[in-house]
Amino acid sequence: MEEKQSNIWFVTLILTVIAGYCDTITFVAADKIFSAHVTGNFIVFAYQIIKGSDGDAWIKLLTFPIFMLSVMAGGWISARFSNRHFLLLCEGVILLIGSVLAYSLGCIDNGEVTWPMYLVTMIVVFAMGLQNAFGKLFAKETYGPTTMMTGNVTQFALDIRSFCNSGFKNADFRAGVNKGLITLGGFLIGCILGAWIGQLFGLVGILLPGVTMLICYYGTKPDKNDATL
Repeated sequence: MEEKQSNIWFVTLILTVIAGYCDTITFVAADKIFSAHVTGNFIVFAYQIIKGSDGDAWIKLLTFPIFMLSVMAGGWISARFSNRHFLLLCEGVILLIGSVLAYSLGCIDNGEVTWPMYLVTMIVVFAMGLQNAFGKLFAKETYGPTTMMTGNVTQFALDIRSFCNSGFKNADFRAGVNKGLITLGGFLIGCILGAWIGQLFGLVGILLPGVTMLICYYGTKPDKNDATL
């Protein structure tokens, strides 16, 4: 059981960092598009329409069908492979493909909006759709949602409230705070890294989460219950 909990801690941290990273790098380097928390694109779309977009605002809405297709593909893949983390391996491979395309198509200059930039961004959206599918299909493999933090913030606030009633002696409080720090802290770290790398290298920076996912997948030996990444 202790090994199982250690694996959940590790998987949660890796996935939250990757989600925060990808969400931010596409926002910084790809015309303010959210790749992990795609509902945020509704806001950006509406804002650009009101402000008078140059005609590219509609592309924000394209993230939704792509995201939905990815989640459907994730469900199909997970039903055909006994290793539940194979879905995350697919995510890593797709991110690597996206980084190679970004480099070959010249998606480095953040100031230039081009169709290759949108193409690579949609590939990242597809990868994040697989991670969202993983979170829904195998909810017990992580401490909570790894791509959307609103629910995690809510739970963290409730855990803090329990401290007011029982103090640090409450084991549930300590466990809840630890989980909250991992999910929220991991996502924040990913956002900072994504903004920094995105500013320096553009969408080519999605190479980093792709490589990280593959290293974690192949560098960790699965246990009998297939609980590791």
